Amino acid sequence: METPCFSLGRNCGSGFRKVQVMDIGPYTVRLRSKTSYIFKQLKETTYIKVVKLTAKIKLNPTAEQVKMLLTTLEEANAVCNDLSAYAFDKKVFRQFDLHKAKYHPVKETTRLSAQVIIRCISKVSDAYKLDKEIQRAFRRYGAIAYDSRILSYKSDSVSVWTVEGRQKIPFRAGEHQKRMLKHQKGESDLVYVKGKFYLLATCDIPDTEEETFSDVLGVDLGIVNLATDSDGQTFSGEQVEKVRQRHARLKAGLQSCGTKSAKRHLKKLSGMQKRFQKDVNHCISKRLVLKAKGTQRAIAMEDLTHMRKRTEKRLRKAQRSKHSNWSFFQLRSFIAYKARQQGVTVRLVNPAYTSQRCHCCGHTEKANRKSQSVFACVECGHTANADQNGALNIKLLGAAINQPIVSIRLAG
Repeated sequence: METPCFSLGRNCGSGFRKVQVMDIGPYTVRLRSKTSYIFKQLKETTYIKVVKLTAKIKLNPTAEQVKMLLTTLEEANAVCNDLSAYAFDKKVFRQFDLHKAKYHPVKETTRLSAQVIIRCISKVSDAYKLDKEIQRAFRRYGAIAYDSRILSYKSDSVSVWTVEGRQKIPFRAGEHQKRMLKHQKGESDLVYVKGKFYLLATCDIPDTEEETFSDVLGVDLGIVNLATDSDGQTFSGEQVEKVRQRHARLKAGLQSCGTKSAKRHLKKLSGMQKRFQKDVNHCISKRLVLKAKGTQRAIAMEDLTHMRKRTEKRLRKAQRSKHSNWSFFQLRSFIAYKARQQGVTVRLVNPAYTSQRCHCCGHTEKANRKSQSVFACVECGHTANADQNGALNIKLLGAAINQPIVSIRLAG
């Protein structure tokens, strides 16, 4: 059989029907003919995995630049609302169709640049991807996405497009954020929060190759104890619960008061508990990942997807606020991305009966769990901390997972 020719970006065929070969990067080129062929590039290819993280940097504009940025956000969101009304009325939701219908009319009637209009069209189209039954409305100073054509990063400042032209604005960021900005790629969102401007920059951080491990560190997530590992180390949730209760009391008192001073205080309290809990989760995840890396172990955790929906019907009214405050998914996400950066393997296991199964003899019974903190096996008499027993069961399940074996067929 004659080998078909191929050339990037051109139609080609040698005894086969003509095909369009797509340039899809340095990985593979696929030809579609009587038989499908996959050609690997002859040169050596380096596969680089990345972790997408967001760097939050604070802008320090002058009073005049603040007015320019606010005007830019206001005009861009006004355009988004007009585009949304047209899309909903005409049932035109695809970005290509919306661009074709509204790009030139918008360009002729606004001060927005071509690329900002394109970003607005994309914003409206994305907003209708969830459902198309309700017309989308955008806030007056809602976030707008910037790309490299209308935003560029310098060492200590950014050059950002506004309706009054390009503006060079200094920013403030920590050393960690500055290291992340070296890998900035893609869009950045300009957001206006409580009178301050921020840029949320997307960064592709190079992934570290997973290291070989000799053991598994089991991690049990909970409410009373946020995390307990199979070594017996416990990260208590007592302080998080105290902060939650204190903020709940403060908010209830201020809301019942209703004065202007109380409202100002409520505005000041907004988000404080969330930020505190996020910081706690960052600290816990960092310590667990560094512990696993230092001892050459993988991390095993329970897959608690949809756990809240499965358990909320069994909760008493007094437990609901405490249960809804459980940020297990955020903690799991922090562990996952920090582990990828450090080259630590993370495995998710089935959470069924991990709290009722005896780590020593394997006997599973509800009566084994005497209380929240006490585990006593009715079969063998083994007693232990309930969370540590669960973490040991998770460790065994994580160690039992077999890694998939992928076979590659080589051309003869």
